[in-house]
Amino acid sequence: MVLEGSCHCGAVTFSLRSATPHPYMACYCSICRKTAGGGGFAVNIMGEADTLDVRGQDAVSVYRARRARESGGSDDGLSPARRHFCVRCGSALWVFDPRWPELVHPFASAIDTPLPRPPERVHCMAGSAAAWVEVPAGEGHSVFDEYPNESVEDWHRARGLTTD
Repeated sequence: MVLEGSCHCGAVTFSLRSATPHPYMACYCSICRKTAGGGGFAVNIMGEADTLDVRGQDAVSVYRARRARESGGSDDGLSPARRHFCVRCGSALWVFDPRWPELVHPFASAIDTPLPRPPERVHCMAGSAAAWVEVPAGEGHSVFDEYPNESVEDWHRARGLTTD
């Protein structure tokens, strides 16, 4: 499935191909919450990095989060993940991590193409949710304090939801 996306002000538009377009996983980590999550979380989907076509690249900047400090107080440095955003309006666009160079993770909030509604939701990093955030639970919701063992691709395959 080809996905089209943009920032709020229209300075950046992009497209990419995704075989796993269901926006099913909400991340409550402090990085997603503070850089992209209006609801206290962000929803990423997965796409093929070699298909990412960006228009308005001059309005794109990158943020690399500082990793959490260990109990000894030492700083681990910057995360290898690169969070791309529009410098004009601040819209979060996509995340790229060189550890997985074949993948790019656009924020579902930046996608303009109608996305398929997921049959269930996964809530990851719920242990990092802000106190004011109510993490949904119950039927149709799986909640993990950290990350689930199932990858984005595995989740889609197990439910017969991959597109080609």
